[in-house]
Amino acid sequence: MPFVLASPIGEPSIDFADARAVRLLNRALLCAQYGVQHWQLPDGYLCPPIPGRADYLAGLADILTEAKPNLAAATACVLDVGVGASCIYPLLGHAQYGWQFVGSDIDQQALAAAQHNIDANQLQNAIELRHQPQRGQIFTGVIQVQDRFALSICNPPFHASAAEAARGSARKWRNLAQSDDVIADRVSPNLNFGGKGSELWCTGGEASFIKRMINESAKFGAQVRWFSSLVAKAEHLPDIYKQLKKHAAKDVRTVVMAQGNKQSRFVAWTFSGSR
Repeated sequence: MPFVLASPIGEPSIDFADARAVRLLNRALLCAQYGVQHWQLPDGYLCPPIPGRADYLAGLADILTEAKPNLAAATACVLDVGVGASCIYPLLGHAQYGWQFVGSDIDQQALAAAQHNIDANQLQNAIELRHQPQRGQIFTGVIQVQDRFALSICNPPFHASAAEAARGSARKWRNLAQSDDVIADRVSPNLNFGGKGSELWCTGGEASFIKRMINESAKFGAQVRWFSSLVAKAEHLPDIYKQLKKHAAKDVRTVVMAQGNKQSRFVAWTFSGSR
């Protein structure tokens, strides 16, 4: 079978070295588990791991329903900062929880690809896309006066430079090769993991991006009930908590998630309190 090979212990495994295999796996999961019939991802864009993205949304749904169950109903609107070409969070969130979405991005080609996925699944009434024209801004220029969001979500750029992003891709590739020596030296890691510049890195990396997000979020606390962001590096948490205390966040939650041997987390905060 194409895209299937034997693992080092002789069991069948997806050929994760092949970008086509990863995209087709995502397409199958979206269709089988979430009823998303059509999904395309242009070459080179970040191909998201669906279980991890679903865990993030599930954790946020728990926070919403803890105090006010109606916030998780279909009327809840969610802002996805950096929606990307995959449009993965709006597709999953609408399918699983009935949420409405606004997705923003600085990359107009990514927005065009995301819009294709929206149109193909006839979700124009559930998902709206907005272009962020200023690279240094996050909420400003996207959130409009009339907007009210139950949540904002974000998977921030991880690296601080293009060179660091390239080293990170090479490191992932070495780890993959160690777990499956059949694929070693077959394909460039960039062809597998993908990701455009704005998806992978920004000046200052993850820590700087989240700091800017917190600074801006304080201006929109009356329009967004819960802000949130994935945090890839646990060592960034103390500075994140310091910034949130500085801006007088009334409630801060850290939710740890695990997929196999990989552990990640997200931080959520509100300026209106949890009740």
